[in-house]
Amino acid sequence: MLLFLDTAVYSEIEEAVALGVVDGVTTNPSLIAKAGLKLEEEIPRICELVQGPVSAEVLATDAEGMLAEATVLAGLHEHVVVKVPLTEAGLQTVARLRPKGVRFNVTLCFTVAQALLAAKVGAHYVSPFVGRWDDIDRDGSELIRDMTAVFQNYGFDTQILVASVRSPLHVSQAAMWGADVATLPLKVLRQMVRHPLTDVGLARFLEDARRARES
Repeated sequence: MLLFLDTAVYSEIEEAVALGVVDGVTTNPSLIAKAGLKLEEEIPRICELVQGPVSAEVLATDAEGMLAEATVLAGLHEHVVVKVPLTEAGLQTVARLRPKGVRFNVTLCFTVAQALLAAKVGAHYVSPFVGRWDDIDRDGSELIRDMTAVFQNYGFDTQILVASVRSPLHVSQAAMWGADVATLPLKVLRQMVRHPLTDVGLARFLEDARRARES
């Protein structure tokens, strides 16, 4: 399973890339704005650092506006994947630009039926939001399981990109159910690395080594 970092903060991306486990990045307009950055400058910069898929999201909500923005975003760098919401306008945009080679991440997916539509129009990724399912007392892993089964049944090329990841458990569940990608904040990536038993074991090894040198 691929791991993407969900951020627009360059220093966070640098830290994650240095670990050697990051395959791409997902951004959104809110992340870019919070970082005080200009999208047209920062997206190519991130693409050069990551050398993998970087999702950049449209702001328009109508089909014509999305088409115009998607065309501009796709032209920023070869690694850009245009992110559109799972709406009628979003689906229309994918259907019209996908034949021209533009790759899309269809986001804000909450049902298998929505995922099926994204796959049929040729989205490269579809992003189910597992954390928000959990917020309404639903098991987000069930959505991933069912989407994976449907995509396998019909041989869709669309990849399942698990979003709204809030814990290492979400990542583990996504991997167990066969998701293609999980995108996660740096905080969760750090949590995946660390475990108290790892710390205890390392401390014991170092103490044993110290005693051996002193004996």
